[in-house]
Amino acid sequence: MANTKSALKRANIAERNRLRNKAYKSAVKTLMKKYLLAVATYAANPSSELKKEVDDRMSEAYSKIDKAVKRGVLHPNNGARKKVKIGAKTKKLRRISIIVMSC
Repeated sequence: MANTKSALKRANIAERNRLRNKAYKSAVKTLMKKYLLAVATYAANPSSELKKEVDDRMSEAYSKIDKAVKRGVLHPNNGARKKVKIGAKTKKLRRISIIVMSC
């Protein structure tokens, strides 16, 4: 337990920050899972509506990752790595849609 008033205040601030960081990290994970699920759904049955959903999910995930990096919740390299993972899935998805349309 904190012995001084300032130490008690720092402990309260650390707890508040921990909860905020946890919320951001959880939201990033959730949005990435939703994106990957949308990609899998689109890959199984390509359509314009599903393509729009994939783009929307990607945009949401990118936005939340950028906000988490800006607020110091995620390290910039960690955020970049997560965005590259999303981008790689999108690139693979584009190859699939080109092949499907050419057939």
